Amino acid sequence: MARKQMWICGVLGLMLAGAMALRAQDVQASPDAVKFETLFSFDGANGANPTQSFVQGLDGNLYGATLAGGAVNGCGTSCGVLFKIRLVGAETTLYDFCSQPNCTDGSSPNQLALGTDGSLYGTTLDHGAYGTGTIFKAMPGGTLNTLYSFCDHQLHCESEGYPSAIVRGADGNFYGVTPGGGPHSDPACLGSPDATCGTAYRITPQGAFSIIHTFCHYVNCPDGAVPSAPLISGADGNLYGTTSSGGAVGYGTVFQLTPGGKLTTLHSFDGTNGVGCCAPLVQANNGSFYGASHVGYLNEGPGTFFELTPAGVFTTLYRFCSLPNCADGANPLGFVQGTDGNFYGVTYAGGSSSNCGAVFQMTAQGVATILHTFAGSDGCGAEGLIQATTGRFYGGAESGGANGKGALFVLSVGLRPFVETLPTLGQVGDTIQILGTNLTGATSVSFNGAMAAFTVMSSSLISATVPAGATTGFVTVTTPNITLKSSSRFQVRP
Repeated sequence: MARKQMWICGVLGLMLAGAMALRAQDVQASPDAVKFETLFSFDGANGANPTQSFVQGLDGNLYGATLAGGAVNGCGTSCGVLFKIRLVGAETTLYDFCSQPNCTDGSSPNQLALGTDGSLYGTTLDHGAYGTGTIFKAMPGGTLNTLYSFCDHQLHCESEGYPSAIVRGADGNFYGVTPGGGPHSDPACLGSPDATCGTAYRITPQGAFSIIHTFCHYVNCPDGAVPSAPLISGADGNLYGTTSSGGAVGYGTVFQLTPGGKLTTLHSFDGTNGVGCCAPLVQANNGSFYGASHVGYLNEGPGTFFELTPAGVFTTLYRFCSLPNCADGANPLGFVQGTDGNFYGVTYAGGSSSNCGAVFQMTAQGVATILHTFAGSDGCGAEGLIQATTGRFYGGAESGGANGKGALFVLSVGLRPFVETLPTLGQVGDTIQILGTNLTGATSVSFNGAMAAFTVMSSSLISATVPAGATTGFVTVTTPNITLKSSSRFQVRP
């Protein structure tokens, strides 16, 4: 936990004390259709402090991780678990970290990424062979293999460690960042405990690891420094992310990174428009990137919500803590675009007198709607959401719940079920997985109107071939009861 506090932008330390009073903005009333439910409360033995968000597996269930808790105490405190939770709320512990001698399997796992074969890939923040985390592959049944161990402050060490969550790239490999280390030409980045450079890396599904970019630690470093938020895979096949320092004036950057490692700085934060920290970007269906800074005006506020267009136009759309007593929340840490085009996210703090955060809806124009405020008993300190193919949103709160160890929750706003493709881009002839709910008996699959050959694998999975004549657009699945549309456009590549 201490290392997470050190690297992830002071998430646990930045609360509302010292937050600046920001101008009030248009915040809509909470819709009557919203329904919030606590699904599960951790008790320590089955995990504690769930991290960020979930991933939906090929079997339709949700998979996640906790920073602490579990049955093993080999790391001084309990080391975290991997878990499965059914959409109705039944939880199963799949793996207890630090189960292997000397904790070579790592501890304190991050959010997971889904492989095309249904396996789960992730990182740990601590332990491993050198004490600074690992990259692992786990099967849905719980079997875990360590693919790579990071090293810490060692001369010519490729990566310092303490990695954020990883993301599956368009090429099928996985990509991530570390907030420090790397083989930078500056000697301060080699073996110095004060180095704050950072790296971006690639790891294949088989475990071949390579650094693709090393960040600079200077305040005026144009490519930024200390990348803490996870990368995202863009519709063009490139990777996008933020750094929490460096850039033109030292407040961080938004960047594009090719799979080959070429970095382009898209925007430099100046403090007044937020700081590039913590929450991963989201690329919306309109092509723009949306993000949330954990802090706001001059590095002191409770966070902002912003848009960066493909043309490079940056706009701060909303400043959190605009309402009295921060009723609209503070310190946003994660959000997604829902199938209605709006964004849904959580704040780590604010929201009510309990200071446990809120769930919000945000339009693309920056109008916020408060959907739920946490009271502590239903969770506290949420860090992210996922929209499952049922149309409902699921998330985890780091603390609170019935036992004070964290809770999992579901939020319904009346959105329809949908399907999701894995991956989200490909060529004619490629085999694509289509995830959904109640897919048994499907009668047709089309890629932007082009009919595709397909096989129903299970009630939650269809295997389809990208047909000749397919163009970039939405995938549609027709079942006896409903026609389901993909949550984002499938990109057909040459």
